[in-house]
Amino acid sequence: MTRAKPADASQTVDPWSMDFETYLATIRDFTQNELIPAEAETERDDEIPERIVNRMRELGFWAISLPREWGGLGWTQEQQVRLTFEFTQASCVYRSRFSTTIGLVSQLILEYGTEEQRQHYLPRIARGEITGSFTLTEVQAGSDAGNVASTALKDGDHYVLNGTKRYITNGPDAELFLVIAKVVDADGNVLGGRKDPSVFLIDKGTPGIEAGPAYDMMGQRGSHVSDVYLNDCRVPASTLLGGVEGGGLKKGLRGINHARTHVAATGVGQGIRLMNEVLKFVNEREQFGQLIGEFQAMQVLIGESRAELSAARALTLDVARRFYEDPKPFIDISAAKLFSTEMVGRLADRAVQIFGGQGYMTEQAVSRICRDVRVLRIFEGTSQIHQTNIAKSIIRDGVLKDF
Repeated sequence: MTRAKPADASQTVDPWSMDFETYLATIRDFTQNELIPAEAETERDDEIPERIVNRMRELGFWAISLPREWGGLGWTQEQQVRLTFEFTQASCVYRSRFSTTIGLVSQLILEYGTEEQRQHYLPRIARGEITGSFTLTEVQAGSDAGNVASTALKDGDHYVLNGTKRYITNGPDAELFLVIAKVVDADGNVLGGRKDPSVFLIDKGTPGIEAGPAYDMMGQRGSHVSDVYLNDCRVPASTLLGGVEGGGLKKGLRGINHARTHVAATGVGQGIRLMNEVLKFVNEREQFGQLIGEFQAMQVLIGESRAELSAARALTLDVARRFYEDPKPFIDISAAKLFSTEMVGRLADRAVQIFGGQGYMTEQAVSRICRDVRVLRIFEGTSQIHQTNIAKSIIRDGVLKDF
């Protein structure tokens, strides 16, 4: 297949005027010629350079998942996945800068927001003016998402929120927080007997909400994760997503399944990068008078990696194509996220082994990627959560469906 040519970077780029194949080629060119060369700087400074963030805005990274009517680019889930295969061949830290916004945040507002909320937020998100943060996790509410302790005291036509959120991606960078909290009365009783929390849209700068300092993490340097504190944060009823109390977990699942598909695609993109680093190395490095790529031991590692990468790519594309089915293919989305993220962890480990001592040095990309991809098996549901959810579903069905 003939690949489309990228847009000329020397001219003003208008992603909204491009067909998809031209846009894909433009993102491919941007990834190889701008994102990858900036990786060392991002790692060193623990900050994505502002010029790179601005370029991502110009190229419509915040717009890929929104319909044209709201200022987005209108790409399908399959097209979004294909784009993710490209831009995550660079450090997946770049993706973290906008991924929560285009998945968990924008999709919830798009699906469940009031008309006023959509008009207020979605066009600004599409332009990259808003970085969103999905503020769910707490000390006792990680995998057990329904166990949130944060409360929203109903006070007339306002709510007063209190609680502490833990490990929130883009907390220090967010202009908008989607806060998950249980609506309670003055005695702390959950109103209407609803244990299912509600979702609030709270702008940065609202008195009573504050992000803490960024954590120092094992990998993903340049991606900022912090706690978020709610201390008597008083907000009007108009901040309640959709104007309706409760249903927070169901609403969150809509965004989470979108995000899980993108995380699966990220595993594939990082896997492609690892394979390319390995192939370059084994065709240059000599030992015992021959290229190490000629040793069968190396070929076994490379062959197995290529097979697993192909399987992850095929599965991720499959669930992306079926994403709009009713009912949504929840179990296969879980399977894609589980397999792809476990797969790239194995590829990263093999890559370090193939590089030998060089692979353990921070100057090598495989060393950084090995640390960066480790978290993919944790967020948007740990591997163990996905394993048990998949098993429970098929055991309950008593037969494999759609096989």
